[in-house]
Amino acid sequence: MNRQEFKDYISLKPVFLDGATGSNLQKLGMPPGVCPEKWIIENREVMINLQKQYVEAGSDIIYAGTFSGNIIKLREYGLENEIEYLNKELVRISQEAACHKALVAGDITMTGEQLVPMGTLTFEELVDIYKEQIDYLVEAGVDLLVIETMMSLQETRAAVIAAREVCDLPVMVSLTFNEDGRTLYGTDPATAVVVLQGLGADAVGVNCSSGPDKIIEMIEIMKEYATVPIIAKPNAGLPFLDENGESTFDMDEKEFVRNMTRVIKAGANIIGGCCGTTPAYMKALYDTVADVKTLPPRNTKRRTLASERQTLPIDLRGQTLIVGEKINPTGKKKLQEELRNNIYDMVLSFAEDQVKCGASILDVNVGMSGIDEKETLIKAMEEITGNVNIPLCIDTSFPEVMEAALRIYPGRALINSISLEKGKADLLLPLAGKYGAMFVLLPLGDKGLPKSLEERKRNINAVIDKALAIGLTKEDIVVDGLVATIGANKYAAIETLETIKYCFEELQVATIVGLSNISFGLPERNYVNSTFLTMAIQNGVTMAIANPFNHMLMKCLFASDLLMNKEEADMRYIEVIASRKEETALRNAESRTTASEDNENNSTLSKNTMDITAKEDSLAHNQVYIEVVKGARKSIVETVKSYMQRGHNPSDILDSMLIPGINKVGELFDRKKYFLPQLIASAETMKNAIEYLKPYLFNGENPVKKPTVIMATVEGDIHDIGKNLVSMMLKNYGYNVIDLGKDVKKELIVETAISENAGIIGLSALMTTTMQEMKNVIAYAKEKGCKSRIIIGGAVITDDYAKEIGADGYSKDAAEAVVLVNRLLSE
Repeated sequence: MNRQEFKDYISLKPVFLDGATGSNLQKLGMPPGVCPEKWIIENREVMINLQKQYVEAGSDIIYAGTFSGNIIKLREYGLENEIEYLNKELVRISQEAACHKALVAGDITMTGEQLVPMGTLTFEELVDIYKEQIDYLVEAGVDLLVIETMMSLQETRAAVIAAREVCDLPVMVSLTFNEDGRTLYGTDPATAVVVLQGLGADAVGVNCSSGPDKIIEMIEIMKEYATVPIIAKPNAGLPFLDENGESTFDMDEKEFVRNMTRVIKAGANIIGGCCGTTPAYMKALYDTVADVKTLPPRNTKRRTLASERQTLPIDLRGQTLIVGEKINPTGKKKLQEELRNNIYDMVLSFAEDQVKCGASILDVNVGMSGIDEKETLIKAMEEITGNVNIPLCIDTSFPEVMEAALRIYPGRALINSISLEKGKADLLLPLAGKYGAMFVLLPLGDKGLPKSLEERKRNINAVIDKALAIGLTKEDIVVDGLVATIGANKYAAIETLETIKYCFEELQVATIVGLSNISFGLPERNYVNSTFLTMAIQNGVTMAIANPFNHMLMKCLFASDLLMNKEEADMRYIEVIASRKEETALRNAESRTTASEDNENNSTLSKNTMDITAKEDSLAHNQVYIEVVKGARKSIVETVKSYMQRGHNPSDILDSMLIPGINKVGELFDRKKYFLPQLIASAETMKNAIEYLKPYLFNGENPVKKPTVIMATVEGDIHDIGKNLVSMMLKNYGYNVIDLGKDVKKELIVETAISENAGIIGLSALMTTTMQEMKNVIAYAKEKGCKSRIIIGGAVITDDYAKEIGADGYSKDAAEAVVLVNRLLSE
């Protein structure tokens, strides 16, 4: 099946997927802890019979049993050398079950390994891992590919890129979201759709997660942005223990189907079931909704940019957006020096400060001599995307650098820029198409600057025609007004404003202006720039590349939007003015403090100096605290050293700076201001600081030991992201953590807890097929007289489940786990 055939196949009626595989196979005899792929092959008739039942129930597409058939997962079982045989044989089994009555999808999921900077796996290594599995699936003759149960948008991107570079088969993608509407890594449904359909996914949606009632809002959000069909493959509600002590789900077929009808009304086109669903569920679903009409995808794209965790809608008549221009080494000697020395402190500082001052997009340019621009740009982007949530505008003159940056950017970027000069359009437009980016259209031709408005229009339309010819749309384009210098051309402002007006009124495309050129060579440039911006806004400009630190310019922008009666411009104006007053007061106070410090004798700690230091080291300005909150892993040790050299006690650094910092991170995580990447970065920052402080904290004395905590992912489960993070956080709080790893037998867990006199056992499970093992560990601990308190957590775990199996507590994340452990051990 090719992609056009798939598009035709998803018509105005639902397309039916299968239901759960893993939980059904366990009921049919698959023991925990085995490699599912290997077991299926050894018990092929069990899988064939199960999938035949799904086909008979109405499934149009069944998933081959290749879910964890990538080399990293298979290596967990020592089966990496059988990867080709396993994937091809599993496809043959499903093809036999389908018997040409249903399509067979090659099934792909996460590797379980972390990408840099959180882990050691590079993006290209991950792409190659997926390519290897996809190659075998294509050779085996799958009809399409499905990338499912994904939690990381970046890993999902790698899989989609791999698929698109290997074959032209349709690719369906579904992610798993928490009840707060975000993945474990913080991606929301809108962002998932925007980014993945831009990369070439043919359908995007939700699987696993929770019951159908809980995903309705997610489907509605996706539908607002989707130009591709939407997938809904939820669980049969929430897990609980039945009267026989077996793990089951709280939605029967009737309730599942009732809620799935609501999911279809919300916009789902492709439907099925995940954990807890059986062929009976799929039969009931098919019988009820087979003839129901589904909502078609959008005919046109919405103008959007996206980071990994946030989508930015771009409205031609909406708020004027600022593209922050400060991340550019031109004229910044200190930034140039840092980039040459592979330091990104100023890059990150400029990024964060521009966001605070109102930037909606950040332009990133590292073009200068003495560096590898590709390597430097990628590192700069990694630093920014780990700490800042707004989208990036990638600014480079080299197509190969642009592709490298687009390839690793975990969002939908803006390319700056594409013109008719020297064939740039022919090189760069395909990159915009491949990586789903928007682009700035610079109306330059081979002859340089256009000499008239008509020439500008011809250049604009020529690039638009080229873009449309390769499948891009007007919604992908932002035309640069091409600002010239008013001192050299007295018509420069008028020509730019006419260009903006033409694009806004006649072409209906977005526009952008770079403000600084207009006033070059003139005195009091700020007045010229600010006035020019207000005129551009009146003529319909969409965004401006500018300095967000420029108070006059930013206030003029917000006031202009207010006067133009743009949506929410009144509240935006009031909030910005109030916040800038606070920033000014704070900056003045800091200036006074700095001036006082400069007058002190640094060689003595007089009372005045002590008072100043106390002000400087309040949490709001304490660098150790700030670096923990920001996750500054590389610089924290040097910062701690400097504080010790200034006379700070190591215990005070730990208790008054590091601990409050990690507590603040937990608070931000709980409020959904921070997500998994920031939490991991901050936890590692604190770990690095504590490792350095250890010899000074105890001065050769035996430290007072905190209780021991045993951590383990239960038998049969090879996922450990959450467990590793909990271990790291508990170590940061001083606990003696013994991490037994993943797929750990109950005997080892309990025996270790007894021998180490552990205060706490922490158990993790990510899958419904392995959560039952938690109950077995608890029962075995009681049998052996283990006194440790047992806490549990994981994506599929709930507080009710913890109570049902007799656990002492449940935590939904690493920050909450620390609070839980502290509470249990203080009781």
